[in-house]
Amino acid sequence: MNRRDFLKLGYAAVGTAALADKAWALKYYPMPSDKKCAVLYSTWCGSSRDAAVWISEGMGGIADVFDVREGADLTGFEHIIIGGSIRFMVTSKELQQYITENKDWLKERVRGLFAVCGNMGQPVGPQQTATFIDNHLARLLGVGKVPSRVFLGRITKSLMDPETAKMMANFEDYDNLKRADCLAFGKEVLATITSPK
Repeated sequence: MNRRDFLKLGYAAVGTAALADKAWALKYYPMPSDKKCAVLYSTWCGSSRDAAVWISEGMGGIADVFDVREGADLTGFEHIIIGGSIRFMVTSKELQQYITENKDWLKERVRGLFAVCGNMGQPVGPQQTATFIDNHLARLLGVGKVPSRVFLGRITKSLMDPETAKMMANFEDYDNLKRADCLAFGKEVLATITSPK
């Protein structure tokens, strides 16, 4: 291989690596649609990631799914569903910061809100919706009534940071997240997007 070909190959490899760095590691590739939909989530143990993907599936797979830690630019999306796992009564600092920094344009595009919590294994009800959606996510975004849902989540201690795992030492791992509930919520959100105004 001559020097020129070697340099070309080297530059191509560097360029490819630079592009790969900007790729969305956890991006869910949806079905093609004229609707520009996205689901943005934050998670600790993967519950909200799974909920977000299943919500998109309930929408017929037309929504891109993004982890807030990826720093996604969602300005090109018209319909956005936002949610995350609850810890100490709130979503992650990263999601709260993203909402605060983008609230001006984001609030006009929010079509659904969701939260995932353990709730000590008890069924969720109006109190959890009021606490995690109405008084937290909706308030942060400055939005009124949009479809919303609180899902039961799961604990996977091996995925927790050491401090949190220590606090959860008395709890066994569990999984109460139901795919069917997430699919139903996705269908509900889709109905509001596709229905005539």
